[in-house]
Amino acid sequence: MAYANKNTSFEADGAMNLNARTLFYFNAGGVTPAMAVTTAGAGSDYALAYLDANKKPFDGGKTYKLHLPPNVPVNNFWAVTLYDTQTRSQLQTSQQFPTVGSLTEGMKKNQDGSYDVFFGPKAPDGKTGNWLATMPGKSWFMILRMYGPLEPWINKSWRPSEIEQVK
Repeated sequence: MAYANKNTSFEADGAMNLNARTLFYFNAGGVTPAMAVTTAGAGSDYALAYLDANKKPFDGGKTYKLHLPPNVPVNNFWAVTLYDTQTRSQLQTSQQFPTVGSLTEGMKKNQDGSYDVFFGPKAPDGKTGNWLATMPGKSWFMILRMYGPLEPWINKSWRPSEIEQVK
């Protein structure tokens, strides 16, 4: 999972990182310091995933799982949203909104306080509240948004799992 760039100029050592700049502008359409600078407990911070744990693009016909360890380090809330790789728009599926998170009605924590979020054409049994629909034949990417990110997120001592194919 890639973390958002913290440098709004995309420059380091006198050189422009064109790959980072292109990726940021493709997803966000623009950049402001508020989007690229993280302040503990305030604002938001983002992680993007285009590839699964095996470095393969996400396939809308397969099922995947993202594991968020206990004590998600946010002051406010977290959310996962799916996007269409062709349009950058939210993925259009049978669900009204392709987003789930800590404020989602029906989102279930695991017994240890962690969360599992599933992505696939069908919800795994008993996991509908923790599931985002995908479409066979359609690729997608996801953004994990952390609202009011705390130090364990910022210093990366708390990390979500890679997104693993489960079916």
